[in-house]
Amino acid sequence: MSSAKVDMKIVLLGSSYTGKSCLVNRFINETFEEKIQETVGAAFSAKTIEIGNDEQMVLGVWDTAGQERFESMSKMYYRKANAAILCYDVTLKESFDKLKFWAKQLKENEPSCRIYITATKIDLLDLGQKRAVPLETIEDYAEIINARIFETSAKQNLNVNELFLKISTDFKQEKNGNETKKTEDINGKKGKKLNLNLNDEEKRKTGCCK
Repeated sequence: MSSAKVDMKIVLLGSSYTGKSCLVNRFINETFEEKIQETVGAAFSAKTIEIGNDEQMVLGVWDTAGQERFESMSKMYYRKANAAILCYDVTLKESFDKLKFWAKQLKENEPSCRIYITATKIDLLDLGQKRAVPLETIEDYAEIINARIFETSAKQNLNVNELFLKISTDFKQEKNGNETKKTEDINGKKGKKLNLNLNDEEKRKTGCCK
């Protein structure tokens, strides 16, 4: 399916071996493969999902390569993205440090893109491995960059569909809000006078929350 036919664009960013491709494979194909081919450049997939009231949405998902030699190419894939899933391996601190690099890139180049900080491989915690970064630290950082947090396991199919559904509903709500505001602006301009003294409620901008 061509990316031009999708309703929203989602990009996955993160270090190599953080499980980005496994996350996409679980969502798109509803399967899990322990050993999956490493992404070169980026891979595109699309899926139609139900978001309530019999409404459907086509998600275009770009899975980007995590190797440093492909970093310069990633900008073309996250350009005009509506949402970004920033992945880190819950057991590797270095992957969370790299996540901050991608968050900075998005804030500078795509400030309107919603960010979803996503821990992967949380099934490893059940096997005795430790969190590399305390959850409180993740929550504090998410608040700073206005991001949401998810913890997932592609292997156990934990919170994968929930992640993409939340991204979709957030996008729909924001889109509906923008359309409502546009209609209100048009109706306001039809009046005899245009009130240029906006009140506090009209000035307030809606942001993401955790």
